[in-house]
Amino acid sequence: MRKIALAALLAATVATPAFAQDQAPFSGPRVEGVAGWDHFKGDGGQGASKDGVVYGGAVGYDFQAGQAVFGAEAELTGSSADTRENDVLAAGDRLRVDTGRDIYVGGRIGYAVSPRALLYAKAGYTNQRIDARYDAGTTSVSDHANLDGYRLGAGIEYKITPTAYIKGEYRYSNYSKLDDYDVDLDRHQLLAGVGVRF
Repeated sequence: MRKIALAALLAATVATPAFAQDQAPFSGPRVEGVAGWDHFKGDGGQGASKDGVVYGGAVGYDFQAGQAVFGAEAELTGSSADTRENDVLAAGDRLRVDTGRDIYVGGRIGYAVSPRALLYAKAGYTNQRIDARYDAGTTSVSDHANLDGYRLGAGIEYKITPTAYIKGEYRYSNYSKLDDYDVDLDRHQLLAGVGVRF
């Protein structure tokens, strides 16, 4: 009888962490990789636009209370979207403008529709670097500038194992400050991601 009671107590002790994790499957630190479509447009959506591939990674921490999930995250991405123009100021010259690294810091709030699926919305600050290079004959000039803005987004996260998940996300970014100058640039992105929660 004692052996049975001891075995039951041991089983309950071992099962408690797993039960707690099942009660809050979207809690704890996480890391993820993301990639997808990037669309950059100037003049508040009225100017020239460029498409590319966005890629990078993020870290975050979430806290689940019932079905509500609250989190914070930071992300670093790059993009292949760029602009190349010839004969800009003189015949034979070349101008290339690239979207460089993007840093995002923000928060998110979500709702667990099941133990595996989380719907969420996010908002935060984003800083985009723009790299430019101008070539005219043997003369070459390079420079960069930083764009400050905000980001809004929404997505779904789905657990494929107790610790691993996949996600799909749409986000919109607007940049209204280029160093000391006012600008109006829009950015739309559709991403897929793979992550691990610890």
